[in-house]
Amino acid sequence: MTLFVNRLSQLDASLWCPQRGLIGVSWYVDAELDGELGEDGMLFDFGEVKPWIKSRLDAGADHTLLVPTRAPGISVSECSEGICLRTSRPYSLEVRAPRQAFTLLPWAEVTPERLADFLARELMKRPPPRVSDIRLRLRAEVIDGAAYTYSHGLKHHAGNCQRIAHGHRSRLHIWQRGERCPALETQWARYLDDRYLVDATDVIDQAEFEISPSLTSRYRAEQGRFQLRLPLERCIVLDSPTTVEHIAEWLARQIAGQTGLSTRVQAFEGIDKGAIAEARP
Repeated sequence: MTLFVNRLSQLDASLWCPQRGLIGVSWYVDAELDGELGEDGMLFDFGEVKPWIKSRLDAGADHTLLVPTRAPGISVSECSEGICLRTSRPYSLEVRAPRQAFTLLPWAEVTPERLADFLARELMKRPPPRVSDIRLRLRAEVIDGAAYTYSHGLKHHAGNCQRIAHGHRSRLHIWQRGERCPALETQWARYLDDRYLVDATDVIDQAEFEISPSLTSRYRAEQGRFQLRLPLERCIVLDSPTTVEHIAEWLARQIAGQTGLSTRVQAFEGIDKGAIAEARP
């Protein structure tokens, strides 16, 4: 007997891509469970399946930086913060953070298919009664229109959003004069795509090197100390925390100021959630 649950949960994270560098990802999580029926006629109560799987994903890969440790140019070592990740291609990155902020994977590249198999095997280490096998599928939201990926960290967040390099893949909706503006949506999504959004108060250094300028941000949160260094061109500095509420406000102000028109922005944080803000020129 097989039990299935589509869109059982969502997984938001960042990953290091050998071609694109640091990117945000958001995936639906679908699940199938094999096993035998119990005396109650059920394999696993639907009311228990979702919290059982979600709690384990939340405690594992969700809101972490997914690191393919065998990718070219990757170096992982211990440091006073916990783990230090360094990369050299396609650009230089350094992340120092507690161990729980990373998911280290002995691969050359992270794919949703391979990660889904890995997570399913982790779940099967302590399966529920009567469950003999678990299969997961990670799939991106189908977005007809503008979308972008970003990474960030929220030092004041009580949960795992405080991790300095987690991210999302998000829609972007913009209205002016009561109508959606696809051209503006595409323009701003391209500007934001694969960027790191940082609070100006966390910036400790903007150094000029021979190759390219970089930006370093650092903060202490409940889970420990965090530090990240990226090329300046990969960063967007906001004058506020990088919550989706502030991102929506910042976008509305920027777009209204540049176009001279009142602007309404619906900024998503991953799938099916986000914030709406309006601004006048």
